[in-house]
Amino acid sequence: MTMIKSVTALAIAGVLAQDAPAKEANVQTPAPVIHLLENLDESDGYGWCIDTVGRGYAEYLHAHSCKPQGGDVQFAFEASSERIRSVAFPGKCVVSLPQGARTEFGLADCNSNDQAQRFTYDSETLSLHHAPNPAHCIAVGKVSRPAGPFMSRDLTWTDCHSSNPQLRSWIIKN
Repeated sequence: MTMIKSVTALAIAGVLAQDAPAKEANVQTPAPVIHLLENLDESDGYGWCIDTVGRGYAEYLHAHSCKPQGGDVQFAFEASSERIRSVAFPGKCVVSLPQGARTEFGLADCNSNDQAQRFTYDSETLSLHHAPNPAHCIAVGKVSRPAGPFMSRDLTWTDCHSSNPQLRSWIIKN
């Protein structure tokens, strides 16, 4: 009987955790910035931003704790050109990388003819879509890991209709 009570208590706790109100991020990064609406488990409450892997310029991107001082976590969305531009690295844009690359997103020279650099934003769902394939949205991975004094997660494509909105709801501050 005790085992049944314990399993029931765990099941109820799991339901309550899913129903608990989400905690919005306390993003201190100056605009322009693109950050996840939810803080998830970011330990300092800074939220999650698009970021270059490592310090400074890198060809690969991931999600990272938003840095209060800005820098390589600052990106601007340009609806007219359907580009996500790096603020820290002028002339560089977010690009969807081919399968088999180290990460799913990178930085490349901005190129108006490159379909892999085209994105749209749905302000109702807060989703960043791949313009050539609007069923795909940019999301953060489910697992966090330490990244020096901060935290990081994978940055990945997800199905916009069936994925967890907490992992793919972005706020754009240009």
